[in-house]
Amino acid sequence: MNSIVVHYKELALKGKNRPWFVQVLVRNLRRALHGLDIASVRSAMGRVEIELGPGASWDDVRDRIGHVFGIANFSYAGRAPHEFAALAGAILESLGDRTVPSFRVSARRADKRFPFTSPEIERQVGGLIKLHRQWPVNLGDPAMTIHIEMLPEDAFYYFGKEPGAGGLPTGTGGRVACLLSGGIDSPVAAYRMMRRGCAVLLIHFHSYPILSRASQEKVREITTLLTKYQQHSRLALVAFGELQQQVVLGVPAALRVVIYRRLMVRIAERLARAWKARALVTGEVIGQVASQTLENMTVIAEAATMAILRPLVGMDKDEITAQAERLGTLPISNIPDQDCCQLFTPRHPATRARLEQVLRAEAALPVAEMVTRAVEAAVVEEYRFPVLEYAAGRNAAER
Repeated sequence: MNSIVVHYKELALKGKNRPWFVQVLVRNLRRALHGLDIASVRSAMGRVEIELGPGASWDDVRDRIGHVFGIANFSYAGRAPHEFAALAGAILESLGDRTVPSFRVSARRADKRFPFTSPEIERQVGGLIKLHRQWPVNLGDPAMTIHIEMLPEDAFYYFGKEPGAGGLPTGTGGRVACLLSGGIDSPVAAYRMMRRGCAVLLIHFHSYPILSRASQEKVREITTLLTKYQQHSRLALVAFGELQQQVVLGVPAALRVVIYRRLMVRIAERLARAWKARALVTGEVIGQVASQTLENMTVIAEAATMAILRPLVGMDKDEITAQAERLGTLPISNIPDQDCCQLFTPRHPATRARLEQVLRAEAALPVAEMVTRAVEAAVVEEYRFPVLEYAAGRNAAER
């Protein structure tokens, strides 16, 4: 056995656009498997075949494929001729000395012109395996299912399925920019957009040197983890502490948080447009904190001229935490840190800010100058998987 058969589900519904989606999936698989002994990755009639070289490790390949979006499931497989005796012989050889209390054969034909129906293939091949192994056949609840897929030239066979990451291939959904904190919510929001095929640009606001670098180190770890899914990430680190100090000096305390968020939205939008992103993404959830009431979220969104997507908006904290745990970001997010959200936060922030109040307060600030200064000073880092690296020290203007 030296092949992996990759099945997709949602891509099959794309009609005339399906070849392009499959082409992107093949490209992403090649990138994800870079550095491993892979002979080829190619589309094969409604599925993708990965041919392994002699030095490929199934465990390494399985881990990498498991992070590629667009895959329903995949299987470690062998190839054999159509002829039933040869096919059964190859299956028996691959089974080795394995024993099971019951089995069944499940066959599919990629090409319906094949002269035998799927049930006939199951009976013929299953009968030969039963003859050699004396295993009972159980069609309802077998201990092992031997899968056979008949292609025009030969057949695949395999003994189990690994779950894929689902969703759509990265790069098919356009670019978005996600405001990434070191908390639990925003990494999950970024992941959910990646799973829908979006390439996600990550933007982190920090208050160094007023506060420590802890939040920056956390988002670097989170970015490294998320890059396993989208293979290339760009992280912009935006110094925000000085802008917060200006807001404290010129804005009523109750409105500070809303104005902080409006400044973040403006800065993120400038960075997003420079990177040709079409929308901003946040981890906001209605009612979770004071700034995330429907009234405040509406006032904050008014500062943007592009769409703001909130993939978590209707979830509760338990649901988000459970997904962060499955994703692997939860232990990182739980590391104590000092981020800009904790700096200069008033004791009683406004929960139902009115736009006219906010606009009057912002009139006391040189908003355009503040945004430009923050954008020009933003430091951009590049991350890649499987070759993980980031190039520090280059600001957004240089890119």
